[in-house]
Amino acid sequence: MVSFRSRVLGGLAKIVSHLPVVLNTVLVFSITAEVSYLVLVEAPLEPDQKKTDWSTKWKALHLFAQYFMLINITWNALLFLRTNPSIRGVFLGGDVLGQGWRYCYTCETHTPPRCSHCYDCNVCVLRRDHHCVFFGQCVGFRNYRYFLSCLLFMWAGLLYAVVMNAEVFIVILKEGVTLHSVLLLLVPWIMLVSGQVTARAFAFAFIADTCVVGFLLVMAFLFFHITLMVRGQTTREWYSTRRPYNLGVLANIRECLGQCWYICWLCPLIPSPLPGDGIHFKVTGSLEPAQ
Repeated sequence: MVSFRSRVLGGLAKIVSHLPVVLNTVLVFSITAEVSYLVLVEAPLEPDQKKTDWSTKWKALHLFAQYFMLINITWNALLFLRTNPSIRGVFLGGDVLGQGWRYCYTCETHTPPRCSHCYDCNVCVLRRDHHCVFFGQCVGFRNYRYFLSCLLFMWAGLLYAVVMNAEVFIVILKEGVTLHSVLLLLVPWIMLVSGQVTARAFAFAFIADTCVVGFLLVMAFLFFHITLMVRGQTTREWYSTRRPYNLGVLANIRECLGQCWYICWLCPLIPSPLPGDGIHFKVTGSLEPAQ
């Protein structure tokens, strides 16, 4: 009975750990489908413009832009998940340990500077930044580029979706700021369950709200990590007043994105070898706290 219960709990835990990835995937493709509908069906609004050459080119340009961002989001996310940031399969060095090395009692090995144990992944991660609950995996040395690029295109895509959904907000508020319109924007689920709106109106209001909220959240995450990158820090090092790994803005960016940092963000298939190995780092100060 105990083993059966353990297997059930383990299975449930595995399912729950994958829920954020599934939810994000559904939201991304739902937003893309809704914006595609707005481009193909709702715009341009004037009937006499729907079959003009200008309208066809305008729609093609918009569809290309949004699917370019969608492909980059999904491809970066897949490469992020497939790239193992941990110490598994990595030769950490010989018996000579340098400054900043520590012993992990869980992994039973000495670990290099900026490496720490993740209790969600149950392994030490090279230059660990944080455990991303939305992807269910740690952000570390080898997959940081894909994480940041995914954030960048998610931010750009959500900004585009917010602009395209401006017409939805205008339609909802065209009769003025009423209780019905405010509730539809703030709590569309309640309006749907209570029968106050149609499923179509709910879908547009819900996706428009999701775009706004998602844009603000992703923008905060993106600019926070850009700040960390140019400062030569990780999330775990953010609260420290010391920045021993700060090599200058360009060198810090190169350490995170690789040699082709200036163009690799355009496509995840562009090779951009990282200058280090995730074990040894150039330092500009002491790694130990000041006495």
